[in-house]
Amino acid sequence: MSDAAAGARLAVTTLTVLPVRGGRVDRAAAAWAMSLAPAVGALLGAILAALLWALRSAGAPALVAAAVTVAAAALLTRGMHLDGLADTTDALGSYRRGDAALEVMKKSDIGPFGVAAIALALLIQAAAVSAVASPAVVLAWAAGRLAITVACSRGVPAARPEGLGALVAGTVPRLATLLIAAVVVVAAAAATPGRPWQGPAAVVTSLAVVLALLRHCVRRFGGITGDVLGAVVEVATTVTLAGLSLG
Repeated sequence: MSDAAAGARLAVTTLTVLPVRGGRVDRAAAAWAMSLAPAVGALLGAILAALLWALRSAGAPALVAAAVTVAAAALLTRGMHLDGLADTTDALGSYRRGDAALEVMKKSDIGPFGVAAIALALLIQAAAVSAVASPAVVLAWAAGRLAITVACSRGVPAARPEGLGALVAGTVPRLATLLIAAVVVVAAAAATPGRPWQGPAAVVTSLAVVLALLRHCVRRFGGITGDVLGAVVEVATTVTLAGLSLG
């Protein structure tokens, strides 16, 4: 199996619950998987956009349709990004550094910071989805997975020598990251045809927030982990949705 094919399978099996047979798992495949993450996000977004359209067409209230769509997103990803957001927020909220912070992140329970982070993220996402058109949903989920590509670009270290973070950290060349980000930003204009600047602006804003969060996580933890990847996904998705809902 080629690296690209193995990477595509790895991207789908890692980021979704879609029934795809697993393939080779190594850093060569991981480089492709992390590069293809925005495309997998767009696929998820398309599924969610179709669900949102169906619910609205059936006469569901706007907030109910949005809440069901956000719940479906959690189911389609096993809720792992929300779990990563909670664990990362708890570790950051502990004010510990290095191994001590990583120990907080590894605990199976969720602390008050993590609970608040999940609740606020889901609340903002549902409220925003209730106010946007279906193409904006596709864009937001693609932008959320673009955060994975950025987090796995060269120069961003892994916090641990093992685990998902160690497998994928630094696998995406910086030039590839820039090109992929540029494609998503340019394509974002199609999600807001009446305001062609709004989609790109929302994606760029989400990237700025993700870069700031990554910098903070590297300073506090020493690098990225699988939980940090989940956190940047949820943060990017939430920020993008919020930006798309304005006006």
